[in-house]
Amino acid sequence: MPTSTGSGAAALQAPAAGCSHAVGAPGLLFERAAESPQRTALRHKDRGLWSPISWREYAQRVRWISAGLLQLGLEPNDRVAIHANNRPEWVYTELGVQAVGGASVGIYPTSPPNEVEHVLRDSGTRFLVAEDQEQVDKALAVADRCEALEGILVVDTRGLRSYGSPLLRSYHEVEQAGAELDDRDPERLDRQMAEVDPGSPAMVVYTSGTTGAPKGAVLSHACGMACSESAAAVFEPRPNDEFLSYLPLCHVGDRIFTLWLSLRVGATVSFAERPETVLGDLAEIQPTIVPLPPRICQKTQAAVEIGVSDAPLVKRAVYGACLRLGRWSAMRRLARRGQDDPVTRALGGLTQLLAFHSIRAKAGLARVRLAMTGAAPVSPDTIEFFHAIGVPVVEAYGLTEFPVVTYTRLDDVRLGTAGTAAPGVEISIADDGEILLRGPQAFTGYWNASDATAEKFTEDGWVLTGDIGELDGDGHLRIVDRKKDVMITAGGKNLTPSAIENALKSSPYIREAIAIGEGRRFVTALIGIESDTVADWAQRRGIAYTSYTDLSSRPEVRELIDGEVAVANEQLARVSQVKKFRLLPKELDHEDDEVTATFKVKRQQVTEKFAELVEPMYEDA
Repeated sequence: MPTSTGSGAAALQAPAAGCSHAVGAPGLLFERAAESPQRTALRHKDRGLWSPISWREYAQRVRWISAGLLQLGLEPNDRVAIHANNRPEWVYTELGVQAVGGASVGIYPTSPPNEVEHVLRDSGTRFLVAEDQEQVDKALAVADRCEALEGILVVDTRGLRSYGSPLLRSYHEVEQAGAELDDRDPERLDRQMAEVDPGSPAMVVYTSGTTGAPKGAVLSHACGMACSESAAAVFEPRPNDEFLSYLPLCHVGDRIFTLWLSLRVGATVSFAERPETVLGDLAEIQPTIVPLPPRICQKTQAAVEIGVSDAPLVKRAVYGACLRLGRWSAMRRLARRGQDDPVTRALGGLTQLLAFHSIRAKAGLARVRLAMTGAAPVSPDTIEFFHAIGVPVVEAYGLTEFPVVTYTRLDDVRLGTAGTAAPGVEISIADDGEILLRGPQAFTGYWNASDATAEKFTEDGWVLTGDIGELDGDGHLRIVDRKKDVMITAGGKNLTPSAIENALKSSPYIREAIAIGEGRRFVTALIGIESDTVADWAQRRGIAYTSYTDLSSRPEVRELIDGEVAVANEQLARVSQVKKFRLLPKELDHEDDEVTATFKVKRQQVTEKFAELVEPMYEDA
């Protein structure tokens, strides 16, 4: 097994090259490299320092891995999987595969071996790019059941010297061989790129699998370009924008920023060093446009509240006053379609000076001019909090099968809605309330699943989202819930669990909430505490504990959450109020099949797994 760990091919300094006929995202890359070869395209951490990569080197590395894969025998429409955290080699591989007519397949870094096997087998992957020993071990554990798999290209080969599998190759040596081929015969690669059909698959993106096995949504080059154009119209990116790539790149959401938007305008992308360093990386990079999923929004808000609770009395008082003024100003500004008046402008300057600028800087949000949240319900109170401290968070809506659907303009924010249709997108509401979509941003079907594809489209070409929603008179879309998740109580009442769960999760002490009520006389909930905030709360009260399980079992914590449930119930109709709850004894985990890789709760699995907590709540009644 080769043991090179450096970027061997990077030592070759060939002139920047591209292909004027390349389609899709690779074509955008080569345009950027031709226009601004020396500008910084990417950054990654190298020995604690941010190391820049120019557009010229970015394009060259993509060519080299393309040529290296061709030498290994890659054919048009072959699939190449990537099992790694976000890093330069991720995008080199993705664009390199797409450039010569293959399709990329992402695998979540946290995926256990059974999920790795499912993706490799279902997609028929020929080559897998694995980040390091951890991912190699998962792949080798299932390789004998993945008939199409011919090679594993390892980026970081440390610890693999004794591995004898013939599947293993050094990623950088394959790249080096590609560099030599491209130097000898650059026209071969150009011809291959020019022959790629815009309608052919560019990527196979697997769904999160909350209700079954993940399915591979096929997105074509043309789909990607339509999404890129819509996203550019929505977010209005600029060449001097800074993005931080920290959400899993195998999810389509991060590709909107890391690939489509940055390539379209030439913005700079920095890769988070590791998942656990994201908060520090945000503070160092201070991005200008950033995705903030609801989970990150909640954690950021909770972290601010923890920090304030530990501050001296005077600072707590100042923060409280500033937050009240900030909320009032934010609501006034939103009511004026995003426009400040002399009062809000003066209050904004004062609250930033006294409290919020330092808070935003510590959170890595000091320069944010637009933050997008979506993918799951988010509390209007949380959106209001961010606007109050000066971070313009807006909601958007998209699916794996239709990445860019709606967005919210800063001059048209309506809390509780996901905005209006992005350019080129048609939205309709079916008789049963399901959201239907149509437009060039739609996927072409599920890989290796013709029946599932047929079920996803209407006869006249609308994509069935599986989400229930409502459109107001101005075209603003409100997401109600997943169609499959709507609960019908024993009394015949239709309830949306996400509304109940969202009310509960607006508490800084609640991380997860699973509402239960299907066929039941009343609503109950399983609740997972937010360990950081509850631990801080317990420590300040001298409550000793040894573990998450111990903390969640404390009667004082039960009493704390009881109060938070009561507050949430005040926001809900009587029939939706949570009558009883139980605290989960553990944090929900991807490897235990309780949440997806994007932290979506697998409702059915969790309620069945913790049935011993659920049933007594109804038996006692």
